[in-house]
Amino acid sequence: MNMKMQSVGFKADSKLEAFINQKLKKLEKLENSITTYDVILNVDKASNKENKVVEVKMQVPGSELFAKKQSKTFEEATDLVADALRSQILKYKEKR
Repeated sequence: MNMKMQSVGFKADSKLEAFINQKLKKLEKLENSITTYDVILNVDKASNKENKVVEVKMQVPGSELFAKKQSKTFEEATDLVADALRSQILKYKEKR
């Protein structure tokens, strides 16, 4: 599994990166053929409280899964993204 993490407009600390990595690695228990994760962390200037945005693009054989969530913290947004990707993985597995 290859993970690329990009933070736009700020430097993500190592604790945040480790948290995101841990959450996404749990998805591999559902689907072990995940090849790459592209993670983008962004702060939305237009919104005042819930302005932390996490986007994840996940490559699986023959498909690409994507989730983007916005919340008060990056950790909370990561939880929401992981839940959305979990649902997509289950649908992907049903189609195979």
